[in-house]
Amino acid sequence: MYDRLTNMASSALVERELKQDESKFWKESYHQASAWSYCADRKESIRAGKLQSNNGYILVSANGGLNQQRVAVCNAVAVASLLNATLVIPRFLFSNVWKDPSQFGDIYQEEYFIKTLKDEINIVKDLPPHLKSLDFKEIGSLITDADISKEATPVEYIKKVLPLLLKNGVVHFLGYGNRLGFDPLPAELQRLRCKCNYHALKFVPKIQETGSLLIRRIRKYDGPRNKLDKELLGSFITDRLNAPLMDREPLKYIALHMRFEIDMVAYSLCEFGGGQVENTELQTYREIHFPLLMQRLKMSKPVSAEELRRSGRCPLTPEEAALVLAGLGFTSETYIYLAGSQIYGGKSRMQPLTNLYPHVITKEDLLSPSELAPFKNFSSQLAALDFIACATADVFAITDSGSQLSSLVSGFRTYYGGGHAPTLRPSKKRLAEILSRNHTINWNDFEGRVTKMITGAQSVRLRGWGRSIYRQPRCPECMCRFQ
Repeated sequence: MYDRLTNMASSALVERELKQDESKFWKESYHQASAWSYCADRKESIRAGKLQSNNGYILVSANGGLNQQRVAVCNAVAVASLLNATLVIPRFLFSNVWKDPSQFGDIYQEEYFIKTLKDEINIVKDLPPHLKSLDFKEIGSLITDADISKEATPVEYIKKVLPLLLKNGVVHFLGYGNRLGFDPLPAELQRLRCKCNYHALKFVPKIQETGSLLIRRIRKYDGPRNKLDKELLGSFITDRLNAPLMDREPLKYIALHMRFEIDMVAYSLCEFGGGQVENTELQTYREIHFPLLMQRLKMSKPVSAEELRRSGRCPLTPEEAALVLAGLGFTSETYIYLAGSQIYGGKSRMQPLTNLYPHVITKEDLLSPSELAPFKNFSSQLAALDFIACATADVFAITDSGSQLSSLVSGFRTYYGGGHAPTLRPSKKRLAEILSRNHTINWNDFEGRVTKMITGAQSVRLRGWGRSIYRQPRCPECMCRFQ
């Protein structure tokens, strides 16, 4: 779509290689980022009677993939504390989309989860026998997303859920997801959600061990590098006795999360340069997989593909991602770990990216079939490996700030990165405006505008009202600021 710009990018990358000119975006743009440190696990004064009193049991069946389920677990912990209830280890629903039978204990360490939160809430592995046989729907204790508002407040839970809990001794949140707002919320509950997300949810040894193998092969380096390594990989990355004696630096890499799967592309209604063949293929996919979208389109005024792109509603293509990285000064020798699902269009769609950056790698490239075999048919466990590779990368680049993986990983990097874990967030709307001039803009101007776009998105701000603590943990409830 952008042959002229891509050719200029190729020449600029050759020039950078000759000058051995390194991008400044390997580091955070703002030194204020290092003033914030993680502290959601700080000791708080707990009312002794609170944990002794118990209004009943909360059972949660979370939907979605790895990252949606993680948010649901943290929200459930906060709700259990709010309602003075005992939380049963959450269950994960089987999804026809993800087709993954993994349960909590297949992904996270159950005993560690219970131990980390034991001073805050009661957690058990199962319901007592006298409650297991109850028909939750018949007694009115089955609660679905239709019963709770999106971004619900604590008041709604107290009014709607607490009476059922007191009456029946148990409530079951079925299909639980994003059903607890960020504001207004008592500071203690906000802190508890942060503690759950950043401290209590540790991947099981199976995932940590394979994740550490993946990281060592990307870096070509055996030892630990930072706090993120320790938190995500535990002893599997930090128990190497020879690590301090190594005489080489780890290879630096960018983790790139591309949201360019066929469902994202089709649902966007955008055009990506593939002509009539592409349009027909995407239209067929919509008719099969998105019948509600098709009904809505029939009753609404059509929006042109050009307007969709101008308004920032189109997923970034691999070509556009490559142009952004080139505009930020990353050389062609840069290693890029590609996270996410299958890229729509396959190798031909990836070619503009791999032409500029030949060192694009995936977990499938670095792990053998036998090493990946234990994760086959377990999409959430495979996603956990991508989570690790993205969170521990020198730079994390995202193409869609709305995805749960991007939000959770960028938040994790903010929380544990110590101001040394930059995340690159392009604005799709601003980038579309820059790229609209692709036939006339010169490379220096392109570089300048892309640099300004990314630098602005990296500014160090407190979490705003209603914003996600999973993506923006810089707030007094989650982090501490040191002068």
